[in-house]
Amino acid sequence: MALHPRRQKRKTLLLYEKGFSGGCSILIMGGTKFKLLSLQYYKVFTMSIVFNRKGVYMITYLRNLIFNSPNKLISYAEYIGAALYHPEFGYYMKDKQKIGRLGDFITTSNISDVYGRMMAKWFSYVCETSKLAPVFCEIGAGNGRFAKAFLQEWNESIRTPLHYFIVESSPYHRKLQAELLMPDFSFVQLESLGEIEKFEGMVFSNELFDALPVHVIEKVSGQLYEIMVGFQNNELYEQKVPLTNPAIFSFLEESNIELKEKQRIEIPLAMERMLQEISGVLTRGLVVTADYGYTNKEWMDLLRAKGSLRGYFQHQMMDDVLQNPGEMDITTHIHFDYLIQKGEQFDLEVLSKLRQDEFLLKAGILKELENHYDSNPFSEVSKRNRAIRSLIMPSGMSTYFQVIIQQKGWKLIESDVFDV
Repeated sequence: MALHPRRQKRKTLLLYEKGFSGGCSILIMGGTKFKLLSLQYYKVFTMSIVFNRKGVYMITYLRNLIFNSPNKLISYAEYIGAALYHPEFGYYMKDKQKIGRLGDFITTSNISDVYGRMMAKWFSYVCETSKLAPVFCEIGAGNGRFAKAFLQEWNESIRTPLHYFIVESSPYHRKLQAELLMPDFSFVQLESLGEIEKFEGMVFSNELFDALPVHVIEKVSGQLYEIMVGFQNNELYEQKVPLTNPAIFSFLEESNIELKEKQRIEIPLAMERMLQEISGVLTRGLVVTADYGYTNKEWMDLLRAKGSLRGYFQHQMMDDVLQNPGEMDITTHIHFDYLIQKGEQFDLEVLSKLRQDEFLLKAGILKELENHYDSNPFSEVSKRNRAIRSLIMPSGMSTYFQVIIQQKGWKLIESDVFDV
């Protein structure tokens, strides 16, 4: 039985206000690696829930999920969906620090507040010059640090009325966000896209698509196989079965991808549903996606013959994502061409695709260096300058990310959204 947020019996709507007087809205959705389709990718079997004093065993849930599936095998998409998004002990859903030094990974917005502040200024510029309704929708709020930086900048330098919405599937992350943002900022906290009224504005996500559940396929002796997950001798294992999923065949045809012998690749079928839901709530505006991934041409490089699926546990990369289910992050590089192509089918026309450091430069990040010079290397200003440089240096993490801007109901060109 597939569950969807729209069908959940429990519905959360939290509204926190401080001095709101109407006019500007910001919509923030999700946890840092939040996925709105979280409940769609696991099957519920009551017999799979086994309790002890420490809670529910993930491995017991997976075992019963597998044993109750056809041929006693599940797809990688089902496995990832359970390992990350099971409502009680999925990695993103349970009470565990995931981001930062004591977690398993870091994100751009957690290095410093520069990223969130820059996005606030850029969004304000776009609203002013393009007459965009000031509604900002971020999918992936995580611990709330991006939201805090954004709101601080807005309150300090922009000072116009602002609505701020956070849609977050993880109770743990909703709690962190509320603790960080209350009582200083006005915001609305929601649980899913299904609770949002249609709006005009901007949808932003940082590392959203890279953690959606994916299928995995491989070409062996000229035949395509789907890699399934089984359970035997108290261990999870992989098993190849001839590919029969018509949606995967359609993906390969639409993407014009033909695998080489012994090549393995991830198939992001969930991306289509996510884009459809995003477009469904946006009447007019921009969709801004920051993530890491490859073009179709880059996927064919021999260096990527084994695919990109991997886990992160205590900042260590794990090649075997079947280890420690529910205890580590699972991620994959996204298909940029498919994101752009599918977006167009849902009226999301690509406006720009830039490496993240290039995007930040166009958004005016160098002005922050000019405005915050300090000769004292230990001052807060100097620390900020170093953070800015880390975001735009060739060796920095921004070079691994792309920022894709899509538009709906507009006919803008790139120069319309940058003050250059």
